[in-house]
Amino acid sequence: MKSQKVWFITGASRGFGFEIAKAALQSGDKVVATVRKNPEQLTVSLKDTKDLLVVVLDVTNKQQVKDGVQKAIGHFGRVDVLVNNAGYGLLGAFEEASDEEIKKQFDTNVIGLMDVTRAVLPHMRKEKSGHIINVSSLFGYKASVPGFGIYTATKFAVEGISEGLALEVNPFGIHVTAVAPGLFNTDFLASDSYVVSKNSLEAYASTVGQIRGAAGQIHGNQPGDPAKLAQVVIQVANSKTPPLHLPVGKDSIASFRDKVKATEAEVSTWEAVSGQTDRQTQPA
Repeated sequence: MKSQKVWFITGASRGFGFEIAKAALQSGDKVVATVRKNPEQLTVSLKDTKDLLVVVLDVTNKQQVKDGVQKAIGHFGRVDVLVNNAGYGLLGAFEEASDEEIKKQFDTNVIGLMDVTRAVLPHMRKEKSGHIINVSSLFGYKASVPGFGIYTATKFAVEGISEGLALEVNPFGIHVTAVAPGLFNTDFLASDSYVVSKNSLEAYASTVGQIRGAAGQIHGNQPGDPAKLAQVVIQVANSKTPPLHLPVGKDSIASFRDKVKATEAEVSTWEAVSGQTDRQTQPA
């Protein structure tokens, strides 16, 4: 018989967070769903039940993070599954993006994720169990679209954080999974969801400029179904041997495999040069 879990899901107002929260409730689990504003609206959308707690939480607000986790523990007694989903995309070339735009991107996608995780970890260690699921991206494997390099950097960081964290918390019975979705039909590319750098340079018109023009056309035509991704996450959370890295969607799986092949080819090509760096020892 499946044991009831308590989920803590950030960025649950829409997209992946909303679908995962809905799927977890439908599977009979309890859910703490966080939003930055309008908690009543999410409560109604998720059909208010005794198994749902909606908390106002901005992952860049450290006090709200601490208070939100404490509310969850106080209400349900524990957190079994943490889903770090909150985040957004910044579209702009490295040279175009301002210090403020870059900092906000990392504060949300990376530092916020770390703060929420650090707030939850003491409770999971106490229970000697838990599962941390970090939402990454197919861009977390491979930077393949000009203009999303800074966003890609944050998702590379999420993959690295997940690997390092997994080594540290494994002795406490805590699992870590980095879920890397491909292109899914969410609001990620909606005009009110992602951010375009205020500065625009003509030098990048043929690269980043092309993506600026195409982003709106892609929105609504992505191949992935977010409700199906949510079911994958439910299955992963209930697995006794969950993966550390999990690309989701055919495009994400292909991106991962392409990156592995390309990296192996580069390493092999340069191995005769890069492998000759050991220090020469003197004969005895």
